[in-house]
Amino acid sequence: MSRSYNDELQYLDKIHKNCWRIKKGFVPNMQFVFEELRNACRGGGFGGFLPAMKQIGNVAALPGIVHRSIGLPDVHSGYGFAIGNMAAFDMDDPEAVVSPGGVGFDINCGVRLLRTNLDEGDVQPVKEQLAQSMFDHIPVGVGSKGVIPMGANVFVCVLEFVFEWSLREGYAWAEDKEHCEEYGRMLQADPNKVSSKAKKRGLPQLGTLGAGNHYAEIQVVDEIYNDYAAKKMGIDHKGQICVMIHSGSRGLGHQVATDALVAMEKAMKRDNIIVNDRQLACARITSPEGQDYLKGMAAAGNYAWVNRSSMTFLTRQAFSKVFNTTPDDLDMHVIYDVSHNIAKVEEHMLEGKQKTLLVHRKGSTRAFPPHHPLIPVDYQLTGQPVLIGGTMGTCSYVLTGTEQGMTETFGTTCHGAVSHVIRSATVVVVDGVGCEDVLDKLADLGIAIRVASPKLVMEEVSSLHNQKL
Repeated sequence: MSRSYNDELQYLDKIHKNCWRIKKGFVPNMQFVFEELRNACRGGGFGGFLPAMKQIGNVAALPGIVHRSIGLPDVHSGYGFAIGNMAAFDMDDPEAVVSPGGVGFDINCGVRLLRTNLDEGDVQPVKEQLAQSMFDHIPVGVGSKGVIPMGANVFVCVLEFVFEWSLREGYAWAEDKEHCEEYGRMLQADPNKVSSKAKKRGLPQLGTLGAGNHYAEIQVVDEIYNDYAAKKMGIDHKGQICVMIHSGSRGLGHQVATDALVAMEKAMKRDNIIVNDRQLACARITSPEGQDYLKGMAAAGNYAWVNRSSMTFLTRQAFSKVFNTTPDDLDMHVIYDVSHNIAKVEEHMLEGKQKTLLVHRKGSTRAFPPHHPLIPVDYQLTGQPVLIGGTMGTCSYVLTGTEQGMTETFGTTCHGAVSHVIRSATVVVVDGVGCEDVLDKLADLGIAIRVASPKLVMEEVSSLHNQKL
């Protein structure tokens, strides 16, 4: 039965200041959504809130889900799961499923933040040179190829033993892995579960940024809200220069997801799994297809970490060239590296009992609290750093995880700004503004930009995104 836009709005019920519940009847089992999303409710358009709300509801009906299907403040419609959707599944439930749509095609798309001992005053005089140096060192754009030499046999090892290779080849510092989620390596990775086609796509792309909303951005600290936490991260004053790198698993991750979806459609027929949306193709976690996907996904996740590690090396080189000193002298240490698209087995408390859950985070960020055993020693007293990227011309944020977040969202929060349009629907002119106008506006704001194709800036222009999270 079709419903009007206003009819569907009647299913929103306010719980408290920051939370809304979607009432029963909208989609079976859907319960919970954050307040910031309500203002994004609007009729029509592929990027509106209601399609995402339906996706969150459809996820709530998947076999084995526990607690709630949760939409986060940056939620928008995606493939299967909404982007900005978290859902956890009981590993002890034989019916529980894993869904590639709950991770996304860019497996372990994530963000890494580096600090420096430079100030804004050090960078302003050489801003254009530094932007060009970054552009020269880091391959960007659709189909870009990396500059990191590697043979096919070594590549297979890298998918499993990420950091060991990076360290041995001089592409990482020994302490880098301490400040990475999962310490930069998912142990269950099995390169044999990655197809030859996926490997062929990934091999030449190692150390590349890609296109779309991926970026390497030189940032300046504008405000510090918690001095203690900031100093623990090596951020000690306003005006300090940092670098944020946003990229993922490139063509390899996309192919791993594509291969898994084909296999899972067959598994669903065999096991009689019924879902509300065919994009939610899934398999029992314990099935061969489910296990193969988790092992292949972990390998793709490892690829993404070595990809960001390689670009960290290239970033350090770019800075070293411009400032004529070593990266070590510039204090270019990793603050943290987080994943935005991943599914991981974690221990959580649920109704007073410890449960082993498979947590899907798509377009969302792990945010573990102080004293959690899976976060680095350096951040045991502050909580895990949480990196929230902005759009071009808007701020990014560094947060820390809390105990309340563990209770409400299994230690998960948003991952960035909200797109109001589907990327494929983005055109070269927005509200009468063209590519060159956007580039000129960014220049007026004091932003130096380098992009493989000028039209790509239209996907990330701030008017297409929510500027406030």
